[in-house]
Amino acid sequence: MKNTIRLLGLFIMNACLFSCSKNTIENNTTNSAGSQSIYTDSVFYVKGTADFFVSPAQPRAGTYFSFPDGLALNETTGVINVNKSDAGLKYRVSFVETGKKDTLTNFITISGINYLDGFYNLAKGDSILKPVYNADKNAAVPGINNGTTFDVDLALNSQGCKVNATSAEINLAQTVRNGVFGGTPSNNDRHEFEMTYRINDNSSLATNRLKVKLYFFNSMSEVTPEAFDIIASRQGTIIGPGNTTPAPLALKAAKPRPPCIFIVGR
Repeated sequence: MKNTIRLLGLFIMNACLFSCSKNTIENNTTNSAGSQSIYTDSVFYVKGTADFFVSPAQPRAGTYFSFPDGLALNETTGVINVNKSDAGLKYRVSFVETGKKDTLTNFITISGINYLDGFYNLAKGDSILKPVYNADKNAAVPGINNGTTFDVDLALNSQGCKVNATSAEINLAQTVRNGVFGGTPSNNDRHEFEMTYRINDNSSLATNRLKVKLYFFNSMSEVTPEAFDIIASRQGTIIGPGNTTPAPLALKAAKPRPPCIFIVGR
């Protein structure tokens, strides 16, 4: 049975309560002063150009800020460079107008895929890493068998990281068998790959990229404190589909990229 429990809290190492679950997608909606929108849309797609800029619907003097890290946002003008932002993530963008105290907050998504960081235990059948499209784990990737392609340049597959070019699923067990971590994998061995992909959505098959970092440990008891610290530091940085709970503004700064995948042999 696949391990589908997602991380819901910090690891309590002193009590040796080790979880083998994945980073939670936080479900948050727009939390704003009033019902105004900062931008004219909530989902933006990369374009086949060097830069693609999106401006606020109404230019106003003030300060813009975003969460989590990864959004290429001009804090003075509110202009977003979509092509320079980390795709596949939802961001909370907030604005404080000059001379006022109210904070206007909206959520936007830079379209693309992501993977949830966490522990994937091969002995428990947790061997397939599935993509998350547009920060919604329930959303289907569009254009499957109709133009959408992953690992376009075979940068991952050619190095042994087994990626399904149609679905973007990564076979972690096969990746280990392919020798990415050597004939006899060593604890805390790590490799970073960059996937190039194109999705047949409103991006019109523009080239997108995602870096993925894979770690290996023989067992949960051999996982290093560093690995737990990485997971703990990213709690709450992945924002998902909206519900009725407003998001707190005082969340810590953190960059949820690249996704860190901890493969555990047993």
